[in-house]
Amino acid sequence: MDTARAHQEFLRTRIFPGLDGLRCLSIVLVVAHHVSGVHHGFLGRGYLGVSLFFAISGFLITTLLLREREAHGHISLARFYGRRSLRIFPLYYAVLAVYVGLVLFAEQDAQRKAAFFENLPAFLTYTSNWFVPQVPNTSIIFYFAWSLATEEQFYLLWPGVMRLAHRWGAVLFMTGLLVISLWAPWAVETGRLDDTLLSVRILASFAPPICMGCLAAYALHSPRGFAWLYRVLGYTWMPPLLLVLVLAAVATESTPIGLTSVVMTALVVSSCIRTGHLLMPVLTLQPIRYVGMISYGIYLLHMIAWNAVRRAVPGQHFTVNLVLTLGLSMLLAGLSYRYFESWFLRLKERLAAGPSPAKASHRASPAPASSPTP
Repeated sequence: MDTARAHQEFLRTRIFPGLDGLRCLSIVLVVAHHVSGVHHGFLGRGYLGVSLFFAISGFLITTLLLREREAHGHISLARFYGRRSLRIFPLYYAVLAVYVGLVLFAEQDAQRKAAFFENLPAFLTYTSNWFVPQVPNTSIIFYFAWSLATEEQFYLLWPGVMRLAHRWGAVLFMTGLLVISLWAPWAVETGRLDDTLLSVRILASFAPPICMGCLAAYALHSPRGFAWLYRVLGYTWMPPLLLVLVLAAVATESTPIGLTSVVMTALVVSSCIRTGHLLMPVLTLQPIRYVGMISYGIYLLHMIAWNAVRRAVPGQHFTVNLVLTLGLSMLLAGLSYRYFESWFLRLKERLAAGPSPAKASHRASPAPASSPTP
């Protein structure tokens, strides 16, 4: 297929069926990391599943907004924030309320309990990535909210930039954020920046895969950028190869986060740039797509499930713990999706049915967390 025809087919695609499969991979990596309790090797680096979710989010949100402006000449921030709020806030605050009750009435460690309520304002305001630092060998309740905070800050910032800036202005802005997101953590690690300063923690909170996903969406939206990426990533065998490279990057501790983000973003792009690739039959298996569909709920509830499993059946092998935790997480998330979230999702679809473009995908869920603590 010539690139011009492939580009038109890409622009007409309303649902990218492979993304739920990638969400499934992301959440399984995170849950396996938490259940394993290790901090080295493949399982120890399973927290990097969050980076894949970030890449999906950056790519998908930007694609949606580009298509909205293409179809209607502008981006409706009110509709965007309305849709995002209905998708994210109800379950997040419901689960946070459950945590408040559990910590208040069931937490026996006075120090952990006090720390949770001290951190609660940051959890309520999606700023825990700035105000709740990870302390080595310390368990911080609800620490995983840092990734949702990162995601929410992206939602608050990026659509307004896209609306106000011309194409190259937005691209240059996101390129600058990408540079900062790669440089600031390195500068903190090497002592060039002091992460006790709020300004430094904010600089270090930008996520490279989100930035790369946004830039990839801009590239695919333009005929020239699409043609270049299609020649590189449009082969039918490319997604399976990139999946292997992603797993290798997760397993190899010496792999820089920048390179890992590049490979994960390439996997997202190659899975969407054409639907007829060799990995698609696996990504679209019904059980895999279902896990991806409810991955937001799994992410928010899996630490509750894991704590329940290890208290109910202590001393089990990792495989047993993982299967039980995933099963209980899926049960809770499935019930939540059907009987709680679906009501808000119907309202969200009503907003989407207004003067907004055909959607690039049926979902754009927040990223799963990557904390080794409950």
